[in-house]
Amino acid sequence: MKYSIPRGTYDILPAESYKWQAVISSFRKIAGSFGYEEITTPIFEVAELFERSSGESSDVVQKEMYRFTDRKGREFALRPEGTAPVVRSYVENHLDVLSNRTKLYYIGPMFRYDRPQAGRFRQFYQYGIEFIGSDNPYYDAEVIAIEMLWLKDLGLKNLRLEINSVGCSSCSADYDTALREFFRPLLPQLCADCNNRFDKKPRRLLDCKVPSCKALRGSAPSQLDYLDEACKAHFAIVCEHLESMNIPYTINPGIVRGLDYYTNTAFEVIYEGLGAQNSLAGGGRYNGLIEQVGGKSIPAIGFAGGFERLLLALEHEKINFAEHKTPDAYLICLGDKARSGVMAYLNALRQNGLYVEYDPDKSSLKAQFKAADATNARFAIIIGDSEIEAGTVNLKNLKTGEQQSLPLDGGEVLLHIVQGQV
Repeated sequence: MKYSIPRGTYDILPAESYKWQAVISSFRKIAGSFGYEEITTPIFEVAELFERSSGESSDVVQKEMYRFTDRKGREFALRPEGTAPVVRSYVENHLDVLSNRTKLYYIGPMFRYDRPQAGRFRQFYQYGIEFIGSDNPYYDAEVIAIEMLWLKDLGLKNLRLEINSVGCSSCSADYDTALREFFRPLLPQLCADCNNRFDKKPRRLLDCKVPSCKALRGSAPSQLDYLDEACKAHFAIVCEHLESMNIPYTINPGIVRGLDYYTNTAFEVIYEGLGAQNSLAGGGRYNGLIEQVGGKSIPAIGFAGGFERLLLALEHEKINFAEHKTPDAYLICLGDKARSGVMAYLNALRQNGLYVEYDPDKSSLKAQFKAADATNARFAIIIGDSEIEAGTVNLKNLKTGEQQSLPLDGGEVLLHIVQGQV
């Protein structure tokens, strides 16, 4: 029987994996330069964690979450997003005791039962930043800066940062009332999902993707008009910090984010050129979430993005940010003594960080040189029976044809190869 991959998933093949390694490595580097440390959580959690954090009326909980019940009847869910598990771990492991400022980042697969399309999958790989411990607007700007500086460092140019404030629990209640008043006469024209959201979470009507619903919300009230003085001041300072950091932005009152835990700052990073699925990353403040899942009342802010869309954007701009790794050297053996005597030598070179290819199934000199050329190796290390007896090797630069005899101890070969790669 022939098996096929589940719909909405994909294999990362060797021809593509080096690209993933490059962007993941660069993300770890930028996060580290801001003092963030990596955290890894399980790929499944109790389902209630996401129901409480994301909101029971959210699309994530209602439509997209992969749930399962274990043998003891406990209900779990594959994680649909990364913030709630990080917050659960923060509370459970008492990370607030270690520091009053906690800087974390994560990388890993998430799962949502969604309609697969370009840049959107049912298993997708996400990166994220979480800052926990302060309501200072500086940290809002710092978190945004990490994403923007990283994307620009990768070479992306057609970027647009959109920001908004969704207010606090106090002023957002007034906004919800205003939205209900605006949308009530329009309910017969809205989709079934919007009708269900109307009473529970009217702000979700602003995030509906149905074209007819999008057309009706054009003149809806703006959250910015309902912010209290504290929220207005916070948002103004965030904008000032972004300007000081030379990070351009556009205020978009329509950004509400799809999860219930957001407060105050909300933002998205848009890449022009990917069509409808053009959001590379998004996030915001979640000052009430930690208390909501059993911790203290501690403010926090973060963002998350998908590697899939990022790689699409890099491909769209034809950015060659990494090269497929090729061997530093190819080991060519001639004779029985050579083949039996080079194993320790080969391992020593690899142990010192060299990528050396060797194929014991090829015995002729011609076949081995042909294989070395096929791998695009820069050097050939040639060892025959006479070289084993003399304690030497022949090192040939396959690009220039230059060849020299060196001691078999490995040290000079290693040095010549490393220098030759510079």
